[in-house]
Amino acid sequence: MTSTLRRSVRNALRITVAGLCCVGIWNSLQFARADRLFREDDEQSLRKAIHIEPDSWLYYMRLADFDHVHSRELLDTAVRLDRYNALVNVELGRQYEADGDYSRAEKSYLAAYDVDRTYPPRWNLAAYYLRRNNMPAFWSWARIAAQMPPDDIDPLFEICWQAAPDPEKIANTVLVHETPALVHQYVAFLLRKGQFAVAATFAHQLARMGTSDNDRSLLLSVVDRLVAANQATAANALWHSLIVRNWVIADEGVPNNSHFLREPIPVSFDWSFPEYDGLHSWPGPSGLETEFTGSEPEDCTVAEQVVTLAPGDYTMTYTYHSADIPPDAGLHWRIVDASSNSIIATSPDLSSDSETHSTLSFTVPPASSLLWLRLDYQRALGTTRIAGTSMVISTQIKANPKHDMPTMQ
Repeated sequence: MTSTLRRSVRNALRITVAGLCCVGIWNSLQFARADRLFREDDEQSLRKAIHIEPDSWLYYMRLADFDHVHSRELLDTAVRLDRYNALVNVELGRQYEADGDYSRAEKSYLAAYDVDRTYPPRWNLAAYYLRRNNMPAFWSWARIAAQMPPDDIDPLFEICWQAAPDPEKIANTVLVHETPALVHQYVAFLLRKGQFAVAATFAHQLARMGTSDNDRSLLLSVVDRLVAANQATAANALWHSLIVRNWVIADEGVPNNSHFLREPIPVSFDWSFPEYDGLHSWPGPSGLETEFTGSEPEDCTVAEQVVTLAPGDYTMTYTYHSADIPPDAGLHWRIVDASSNSIIATSPDLSSDSETHSTLSFTVPPASSLLWLRLDYQRALGTTRIAGTSMVISTQIKANPKHDMPTMQ
């Protein structure tokens, strides 16, 4: 009798375990089917998924995007299923807001913050109060959002700019923790808004607290934008700040990199060698070598650099030699006013089979401290395009003895 009872118990256990396994397999299959229907992402499939798995808040939330008539009820259900889900509370808040129920909208946004103190609920509250034109609450939540900034805080800068396009006010509100990453993003934002003078101020701050690897490229962009805006003093000050901190290597004289020994860095205060079909330039220990194939443009810039000079009289000295470039072919140095693009001085054509030392005297007029030093080619009338090479060994600009020395770069 005992043996028979034991066999019966074992059989019953086997049947129970088998039944439970079948139930588990069935549930797994059902869950998998519900997930597949959810991924089909249409209203009918979502309703079927909810029928199979009625406790999934995500299904109700997604269905609300399709069923606009019942979206509020669907989101309410999602909140009841998981009241600690900030994303659902935010979506419900948006629904209440769209329906004009601002009291419940505010409560939903605040509920999202209550369960999730990260950046998104903070940003949503700031954006909500901006839309409601509640400026004290907006600036308060903008500051709270800035206390936990994301990798990309630009949207917060944008809504602050909508509220008040005042760079100082935004900085006082958002730059709560002045980390290098946050200041970096603000400088980039100011550049996009064309606020170059303010960007320069924060660029100096970033130079003090940042690193060359992370921030040099942005600060060089600030220098270039200041040059383009003809803000010579600010551009020169930031450039010197980078030199002092060894973020860039630059000469004390004018122009920078006067012997072309270093590979230029991408900034207006160093050489730029525009590329064209038929014209190739490369710096090196011997100077700047340029090859003209005869198919280059008839009017082009071979090399250029911005220099800053105080008003007064100057002399530029340069050393070069060339091969197969005839006299008066159109290769010459030019000094150009950066603000007006007017030509201040033009050198004689560069054409000499032997090493030649030449000079160019010029006067910088008042209010023209930013200048372009350019080596230009402009095909002279009655000549064919150059097919040869030039080698510029060095160039230097100095103030004439009766004047003060130029501002150094």
